[in-house]
Amino acid sequence: MLLRKYAPLTLLCYLIVPDVHASGGATTHLDLLIQWIIPFVGLLLTMGVMSFMATNFPHSILGKLWESNFNKFLIAMFWSLPVLWLFYSLNEWHPVIHSLKDYFAFISLLFALFVISGGIYLEGDLRATPTVNTSFLAIGAVLANLIGTTGASVLLIRPLLRTNRERQNTSHIPIFFIFIVSNIGGSLLPIGDPPLFLGYLKGVPFFWTLQLWVEWLTAIGLLLAIFFIWDTLAYRKESPNSLKFDETLRQPMNIKGKLNILWLIIVLAAVVLITPEQLQQWGMAEGAGQFFREYVMLAATVLSLLSSPLSAETRQKNQFSFAPIVEVAALFIGIFIAMIPALEYLNMHGKELGLTHAWQFFWYTGGLSAVLDNAPTYLTFLSVAQGVVASNPTVYVVPENLSHLGVTTEFLVAISLGSVFMGAGTYIGNGPNFMVKSIAEEWGYKMPDFFTYMIYSILILMPIFVLITFLFLLK
Repeated sequence: MLLRKYAPLTLLCYLIVPDVHASGGATTHLDLLIQWIIPFVGLLLTMGVMSFMATNFPHSILGKLWESNFNKFLIAMFWSLPVLWLFYSLNEWHPVIHSLKDYFAFISLLFALFVISGGIYLEGDLRATPTVNTSFLAIGAVLANLIGTTGASVLLIRPLLRTNRERQNTSHIPIFFIFIVSNIGGSLLPIGDPPLFLGYLKGVPFFWTLQLWVEWLTAIGLLLAIFFIWDTLAYRKESPNSLKFDETLRQPMNIKGKLNILWLIIVLAAVVLITPEQLQQWGMAEGAGQFFREYVMLAATVLSLLSSPLSAETRQKNQFSFAPIVEVAALFIGIFIAMIPALEYLNMHGKELGLTHAWQFFWYTGGLSAVLDNAPTYLTFLSVAQGVVASNPTVYVVPENLSHLGVTTEFLVAISLGSVFMGAGTYIGNGPNFMVKSIAEEWGYKMPDFFTYMIYSILILMPIFVLITFLFLLK
């Protein structure tokens, strides 16, 4: 019914973007017309409109339609059809297969961290003061570098929501949580955020990103200061009854489900230690063996479910359900397919953008990371930077520790910061964003729709990013 209703739009895509050609018959990248990004733009607009309707007009037809994750999957796949048809007509499936492999790795990691962290219960209910909430976010910003933005987000969002459930003015709290814990916090180590991990796999030294600590501290410090002021003003608006109720429910923090920490360590060890080079040495670089890392993560997930089943006290108190991760999986399968033409176009024409300065790489990488998945966007602009440096070897100085990558420190800093920082720009910029949104809504928090969230990110984050540009990238 849904696909039949929207079929004319698919046909319209076919009619207005009829031409495409391969680059010299190569299968690495295809030289596509820019019009082939229309399905991806259509998917983003559909998500935005449907999210807006569901948030502001929940009883409307579109609002009710968006409640179902299966309908979200159908919508995502509908916008994927033109792209699948394109590669079918070219008989060139390499980009689709590559993207689906990335999707499997992406969703396996998110699923593992989501399920395992959901079995860890941070028992207790602290006073929901601005100081306590700011401390939560600060701890999350550090923890994101140790267990990843996804792990830190799933582990901390529920106790933060529980701490603040007696208050009334709390809609800003999950938004800042996404900014700080789900994105910018994970800038210092490769396991912090997916694009940095891909950089590590490409040869960026493991501890190289620690040099971003000044930019990280500047952004996190400003966001924590803004949040503290915002939360203080909101706290003053709370009724005496709400504050008294919050006081009566205070309990000290305690960790339950500690065995899941072991499964979490196994997942993180798999991420760090099972690299493509290691798989090559083991003779597992091809076929089913290439997903050995994902198998280990999923095995740890099964062990978590066996040791902490859905009926376990920890999951019950966490109000654990699979709905948030199912929503992410349903939407991102469409995103990973629909964004292929955009990434192919960038790979073929990125050098034509005329990027020659670090601040340009920061804004281009970041701007596209907000609407594309930030991990492949990172790799795309890393490739662009390598091309720029290779074409002007006397202009750009490559340090010895990056000589095997052929990229300057300034460019790599800009690309790293842009992909991680601006992944917070939209709900789809980074995997944890949608999960935090969905979990918060399950707990009864009113989250902004897709477009309203972008307004928050523009008003709060953009001035900080401009300041980062002037302080660190204009050299």
